[in-house]
Amino acid sequence: MDSAEGPRGRGSVRRSPLDVIMSQIRRKCSTSDRKPPERFLSRNSERSGIPEDGLAPEAGHQVGWGQVCVFLQKLRKDVDSRSLSLSHCDITATELLELALLLQFLPQLEDLNLSWNELIGGSLTALTSHLHHVGGVRTLRLCSCRLNPADVSALGDSLCGVPFLEVLNLSWNSGVGGGALQSLLGKLHPPLRELHLVACQLTAADAAALGGIMSALPQLLLLDVSCNPQLTPESNPGAMTELAAALAHCPVLSVLRLQDCGLSGEQLQALGASLLRLPSLQQLDLSCNKRLSGALSRLTPHLSHLESLESLDLHLCSLTEDDLQALIQVLPALSALTELDVSSNQEAGGVLCPLVSALHRTHLRRLPLNNCSLNQGSLTALTLLAPSLLSVDVSWSKVVGGRLALLLDALQPSVIVELRLSSCDLTTDDLHHLAAACQRGCLSSVRLLDLSYNGSASGAGWAALFSAGGLGSLEDLDISLRPLTWAPCSAWLSPLLAALPGMAVLSQLAARRWTASAQERQRLQHCLRRRRILLEWDPDRKEPKGGGEEPKGD
Repeated sequence: MDSAEGPRGRGSVRRSPLDVIMSQIRRKCSTSDRKPPERFLSRNSERSGIPEDGLAPEAGHQVGWGQVCVFLQKLRKDVDSRSLSLSHCDITATELLELALLLQFLPQLEDLNLSWNELIGGSLTALTSHLHHVGGVRTLRLCSCRLNPADVSALGDSLCGVPFLEVLNLSWNSGVGGGALQSLLGKLHPPLRELHLVACQLTAADAAALGGIMSALPQLLLLDVSCNPQLTPESNPGAMTELAAALAHCPVLSVLRLQDCGLSGEQLQALGASLLRLPSLQQLDLSCNKRLSGALSRLTPHLSHLESLESLDLHLCSLTEDDLQALIQVLPALSALTELDVSSNQEAGGVLCPLVSALHRTHLRRLPLNNCSLNQGSLTALTLLAPSLLSVDVSWSKVVGGRLALLLDALQPSVIVELRLSSCDLTTDDLHHLAAACQRGCLSSVRLLDLSYNGSASGAGWAALFSAGGLGSLEDLDISLRPLTWAPCSAWLSPLLAALPGMAVLSQLAARRWTASAQERQRLQHCLRRRRILLEWDPDRKEPKGGGEEPKGD
């Protein structure tokens, strides 16, 4: 130890014992055993493979994914790397750009939904210029976004970056029609399976352009161009005829919706010829085309070739008795048919007996007959189908009033899910029969019950219905009265509130034009609010004193 400290008496500073010990320890380590000091970042870089001058791709992705999560949390949307649903978010142009910059961190994205964001119209280029980052997208929905022709053109230019797109929905964008669509159609890829263009103000030129690309879309399963009445202007009916004929190039087409497209007999003839080459067609919607009146016979002979047809919609087509007779002739050949809609055709009520006889009763699940001028004979015919029906709709049929028991007795328990009896002149006895059906369990599976516009029934009838129970599956109940009428709810309010625990899934109650005292109103609203049931009520309506008819203009 003395040698370590040095000779005494030479003027050197005496070191502490701790210093001496540390000096000896250091001497035991040779120079070759010593390592140069390491920087913390360098050591981590060697172990993790992250270069010192930047973040690794994995780390960068994690940071980007964090930004995606923050963005979606701001919009109160769930985080999913494969599906991004941002509909009804009031997204602004600035937020759209922010989303576009985040797409690079979503390489697995397959479903992108930006529908019902009208503020992004006119700025879609901010998004489309980054779509190539999500080249695996298979579904793109942009409904009701106020897209203009420049947006549609930019979208068309970006489709080369999403070659696997299968579903494109541009519905409810008026800027799509009138020429803009034509700049996009030629850039669609063969994998496309669904094309939705509802209410896009499509023109005859658009119809011709659609017809021109059908052969390039061999996998198209669904085409919906509904609510475009200008597709077939009277001045140029030929364009829609070309589209109808071109559908023959889509051999796997299974859903065709042409509601309210201005169709006439001429287009029916061309459509009928195409049906011969559409063996997979399952749904055909020609509803709301009033110019089909008197011309359905041009189509019906071809319907017999549709062995897979499950749904045929012809409501509100002004069908004549001859049209319906032509339809009846072909119904026996439609063995797969489960849904037939001839509602809002006044002549349907008079031919319901032969129509029911021609249907495959055990297969049919829906036959809406609202506003069909039903008579007592047609109501009796309906009872033959009632046991297999999932939905019964005889709204606006006055013949039902006083005869509801005839229909209720034919219903099969645990089968029917919708019962619509709006404006049927139901009596108090009818409501008692309905209550008895509930007690028997006939309506135990009903999810929607529409009893609106039946103000002639007494409060005692409504009370009996709510006291009966048996509506455990009910989700939507409508007991509203007609406009310009009113009645107090006192007779049935307490039974309804007592019945609510048995209606565990009720989510919506419409009770417009029923009057209530302030205390009754408070009881109802408090109970429904606690259950989170949406109430459709007239908040400013007060129960008039002395009774009588409601003042006009209220």
